[in-house]
Amino acid sequence: MTEPTIAVLLPCYNEETAIAQTVTGFRAALPTATIYVYDNNSSDRTCEIAAAAGAVVRRERIQGKGAVVRRMFADVDADIYVMADGDATYDAAAAPGLVDRLLDEQLDMVVGSRIHEAAEAYRRGHQFGNALLTGMLAQLFGRSFTDILSGYRVFSRRYVKSFPSLSAGFEIETEISVHALELKMPIAEVEARYFARPEGSMSKLSTYGDGWRILQTIVTLYRIERPLWFFGAIGGIFALFALILGVPLVLTYLETHLVPRFPTAILITGLGLFAALNVFAGLILDTVVRGRREVRRLAYLAYPAPRRST
Repeated sequence: MTEPTIAVLLPCYNEETAIAQTVTGFRAALPTATIYVYDNNSSDRTCEIAAAAGAVVRRERIQGKGAVVRRMFADVDADIYVMADGDATYDAAAAPGLVDRLLDEQLDMVVGSRIHEAAEAYRRGHQFGNALLTGMLAQLFGRSFTDILSGYRVFSRRYVKSFPSLSAGFEIETEISVHALELKMPIAEVEARYFARPEGSMSKLSTYGDGWRILQTIVTLYRIERPLWFFGAIGGIFALFALILGVPLVLTYLETHLVPRFPTAILITGLGLFAALNVFAGLILDTVVRGRREVRRLAYLAYPAPRRST
């Protein structure tokens, strides 16, 4: 067996200030890796500077990080994929450790959990939002990461080629995490330093806008991946309202053998029907999701586990 091939994937949008430093850092940390910079309609000199630094530059015209990740995963062939941002905020020197962890334990994903010293590196709003969303993901899917929004990750080939990317923007990290949790892949986290952006570099994140989209993504993924629980909960709410409204009617009927409030009785019947429909919809969709999960698992198993040469 030959040494596993490594691809460094750097999605970029207007990162002329930081891209050369990022490419140089990963070139020094992983000298045998091929470094790909995927430009997402930059209006500055990101492409020229990245090419001059020695990166393979490609372009994705559909705007959004999710679209770029989808294109990178589809186009690039390697045994190990290292994904980071092109803004020089992630510690390139940590990449060999992340790769070693993945190979030594035959994992499918290693997340670089961000640790930071400078206050300007990681805004308080982002810290709170990350903690909130991480806790929600743990509650919804049973386990989670300490930093689900980290963009610094190392993947195996079988993860990348079995990942059905659907997200458009920065919520892609949440979708990546959920895919690993759903297929119960072997995963790990390794702490990695997180730096402030270089002077002159501007963040593309919106604390509230991106946070809202990530929250929507979690709810949508939960509806798709846990339909029985999702629609069962809705059915349970309808059934609870029907029960609250129905108890007085039943007690009145037992005492007088009359049903004095027909509109309420009709409403209770409707609520009961809605409750039953939601439960049955959840049962049917749960069977469909199980079939889809089996297909994804088979796609995942079509590739061997990552391992070192022998």
